[in-house]
Amino acid sequence: MHDVKLSDGVVTLSPMRLDDVRAHLAGEDELLVRWLNGGPGTREGVEAYIRHCREQWDTAGPLRAFGIRAGAGGVLAGTVDLRFAGEGLAPGQVNVAYGLYPSWRGRGLATRAVLLACQYAARVGGEQAVIQVEPENPASAAVAQRAGFTPGRPTHGKDGTRFDWYVRDLHTTAL
Repeated sequence: MHDVKLSDGVVTLSPMRLDDVRAHLAGEDELLVRWLNGGPGTREGVEAYIRHCREQWDTAGPLRAFGIRAGAGGVLAGTVDLRFAGEGLAPGQVNVAYGLYPSWRGRGLATRAVLLACQYAARVGGEQAVIQVEPENPASAAVAQRAGFTPGRPTHGKDGTRFDWYVRDLHTTAL
């Protein structure tokens, strides 16, 4: 399944690969660390994560991690991942998480990536996409809304962190 490639002509999603490590580390900033990664990346940590992602693809596990590629030559601009199982998710729900590197923000690429990821999720059996956003992250909430998600119920993580949920029915997602 490593050959999955989704594109709308502006962005392309494809599984993360080990040669993405350098670009990911170079693109990581304070916002990605805070909202997505949970801590600064290291070469060893990012390599281990990508190996885990590749294993998930090979075994049809619950994680599908994509690199968001844009521009000439398909430069790595960020990541989007789908989790088909996880804390607080009901059967059929798919968590969508995304982040762009600073030089790629503000161009609508995250919204395009989310829409492509939702199309994929619908094709492989997802029924409803969920984006969980901390209230202090309005840029992520804006991506969810531009991608056709509507506000859902707020939840709290195990550590007490509040998340605003945005949901989108995948049955109506264009394939």
